[in-house]
Amino acid sequence: MIPFLDLKSINAQYRDELIAATTRVIDSGWYIQGQEVSNFEQEFADYCGAKHCIGVANGLDALTLTLRAWKELGKLKDGDEVIVPANTYIASILAITENRLKPVLVEPDERTFNLCPNIAAKAITPNTKAILAIHLYGQMAPMPEIMALAEEHDLLVLEDAAQAHGASINSRKSGSWGHAAGFSFYPGKNLGALGDAGAVTTNDEVLAHTIRALGNYGSHKKYENLYQGVNSRLDEIQAAMLRVKLKYLTEEIQHRRTVAKYYLKGITNPAIQLPYCTDDDYHVWHLFVVKTLHRESLQALLHESGIQTLVHYPIPPHKQQAYHYWVEQALPVTEGIHNQVLSLPIGPTIPKDDVSSIIEVCNSWTA
Repeated sequence: MIPFLDLKSINAQYRDELIAATTRVIDSGWYIQGQEVSNFEQEFADYCGAKHCIGVANGLDALTLTLRAWKELGKLKDGDEVIVPANTYIASILAITENRLKPVLVEPDERTFNLCPNIAAKAITPNTKAILAIHLYGQMAPMPEIMALAEEHDLLVLEDAAQAHGASINSRKSGSWGHAAGFSFYPGKNLGALGDAGAVTTNDEVLAHTIRALGNYGSHKKYENLYQGVNSRLDEIQAAMLRVKLKYLTEEIQHRRTVAKYYLKGITNPAIQLPYCTDDDYHVWHLFVVKTLHRESLQALLHESGIQTLVHYPIPPHKQQAYHYWVEQALPVTEGIHNQVLSLPIGPTIPKDDVSSIIEVCNSWTA
């Protein structure tokens, strides 16, 4: 079986360093908010080109706490509208509704599946206060145009960069474009921990200070609580793991790009629509997502051939039971994407022979 993503082989490359990092934490006797966390925060901020990085428990918390901080700072209030692409993982929407804000779902660009500034502009109302720009599958949304739109209408911009560590536009990385950005370090991400982990990057010192307090029980100083906060802190051992893996992220991204180029050149079956890539730097290929009208048939053949694939994502947020009040909302572009996409194996350790086998099966398939 060719696995969709071989996490064991990915982490085996750095096994000795990961063990050494873990041992360093164990031997330090300091397990919460220690030197590993502060060092990783500085290193990841530098990597992204941002002034501040705040480690949190996971990617959802990164988004949720940022929106919450803007509320605490008086920049958002209950009921304010946040424009967000409809074709996303539900976490993007959960962060908005958890803060009693109103998601305004918009159709994506039909080529990139990312937020389209022109469509977003048509959704702006007097109640619109923010844009959640999602870098889907590892390809950055058109941030120069989104930031120009936000400046014109005095809107906050939060990047959902959970899938786009290292992606860039004009040499400027994700995490440094918006007023803030949320990252996930879930194990399957391009920069993955060995458990749940996340972070926020921002150039806003006051925002960074507020997010850090909110994720630490609302406290800037022990036993003094400014806010009704939560416990969402980056774990010391996970920070140590991430420091190891961050050193190799650029190299791993290059391997993903090489695999993507093999797919883009090699898959010639006209029944399979290949992903559109705006520019090589924009995309770090967290996922390689093809589109076909006959997904089940293609996925079945790949499975029979010993190739694991996944669907990201089978049900869009507005069709989920959690948001049952949107069930009648029609978003045909989004629904078409969710009904037709299939993710092929890609990762920093997938062998070229496996890629060639996947291409061969795709080209042999008859819809």
